[in-house]
Amino acid sequence: MLKRLGIKGLPLTSASNDSQYCAMTTPAAFLPGFRISVRDVIVLIPGAAAAWWVARIDLSLSLAVLFTVGHFFLFCNVVRMARKLELIWTAIFLVLAVCAQLLQVPSWNQAFAICLVATCVLVATHLRSPSYHGLGWQRINPGLPEWWAENSAQFH
Repeated sequence: MLKRLGIKGLPLTSASNDSQYCAMTTPAAFLPGFRISVRDVIVLIPGAAAAWWVARIDLSLSLAVLFTVGHFFLFCNVVRMARKLELIWTAIFLVLAVCAQLLQVPSWNQAFAICLVATCVLVATHLRSPSYHGLGWQRINPGLPEWWAENSAQFH
């Protein structure tokens, strides 16, 4: 198990305690910043392996798997994206991926480009929210501790 490392503003936690895995599980669990857990690794390793395996069949689908796994890591571990914004990105990606695969319109390159633009817009939106608690939160959202103290009860 990974132990919490004392890197300023970048807590690295183990998933052995659910309150460490999900920063919004208890009012006392205020663990903003970058995180990685055993559960994340359990998603990342098979995701990379699946992409490698699918690459032998269809390179575009392999890239779609890597793209999705990469966004999982970005949204869940780096920027700690709000669920609503994650779901918006997922809907955009699913529509574009299905259309690219079944209709070839847009092309996979165009679908990836559109999704990257959506990623930038959604990340920028999240960075501006008072609840931003991802990487660099001290500089981007220095008022987070006060916001958390006032609002953490609503997550239960």
